[in-house]
Amino acid sequence: MSSTRRSFLQTAAVLGAASPLLARSQAGAKLTLQAAWVNDAEFMGYFIALDNGYYKAEGLDVRYLSGGPDVIPEASLLSRKADVALTTVETAIKAITDQKAPLVIIGAQYQKNPVGIVSLASKPLKTPADLVGKTIAVPPVNRLTVEAMLKLNGIDKSKVRIVPYAYDPTPLIKGEIDGSLDFTTNVPFTIKSKGKDAVSFLLADFKLPLFNDVVVVTQDTLKNRRKDLVAFLRASRKGWVENFKDTAAYPPKFKDTWFKGTGRTVENELYFNQAQKALMDHPSGVFSMTDDSIGKCIEALNAVNVKATKAHFDTSLLKEI
Repeated sequence: MSSTRRSFLQTAAVLGAASPLLARSQAGAKLTLQAAWVNDAEFMGYFIALDNGYYKAEGLDVRYLSGGPDVIPEASLLSRKADVALTTVETAIKAITDQKAPLVIIGAQYQKNPVGIVSLASKPLKTPADLVGKTIAVPPVNRLTVEAMLKLNGIDKSKVRIVPYAYDPTPLIKGEIDGSLDFTTNVPFTIKSKGKDAVSFLLADFKLPLFNDVVVVTQDTLKNRRKDLVAFLRASRKGWVENFKDTAAYPPKFKDTWFKGTGRTVENELYFNQAQKALMDHPSGVFSMTDDSIGKCIEALNAVNVKATKAHFDTSLLKEI
């Protein structure tokens, strides 16, 4: 969230176009990846896989498309501008159920969604119970999600004052609100840069365990390009493994390449990269989805009125990496 993040629960129809091409690896089977947002540490593993030749070693010629506020990853898949897309689990499922889109989720980058309630350390909000009697800024598209979180944790929503959030932490810094729904991997750094310390808690830790940046493909691509998809997951995982060997190593290297023109500092990306590590970690490797984690994600989706089922997920490729 914030001005540099997309909303947690987009409700846009699956329409639109992909952003300009940013990078391409060398010879091999052509495969286009549509990212969910503008270039930042969220996509470090893919940048490393491209720069270090991991895709090429797997026989792939990968094109990378950046995302942004006007890019709908699901639309890139349906229009065949991309073969693989990273998106939120909510929008992927809604595209399938509401738009009848022939899509399937084959992996999950984030085991825990980075979205949470951010507050100042001087007036910390550490659990849903702490929200009682407080004013919380929430993007309108996320209000039902927050209300579901309150209900699941036994909190009467009438006891929490929810106001619209404009993706700007300034009101929180000024003390005009007590907290905001935002990305915990990024906004605390922004607040720190303004001279304040921030704390946060994840919705995922309080009965809304949703995946994020799920890897999505069309059913046709899954059927006809299985080998390429396995190779893509394997090379991308290798990129993430390399990244997390030292979260401070690669962001400075990308200052004038992948991160050029974003308006964000290297320090911001270093913070982001370290903060996301724990949210992506899984004993079986990045992208893993177990029956248990899928089941919990489905329950959470149903709690926010997104009708997911196990049929929307396919874990078979993960077994072949």
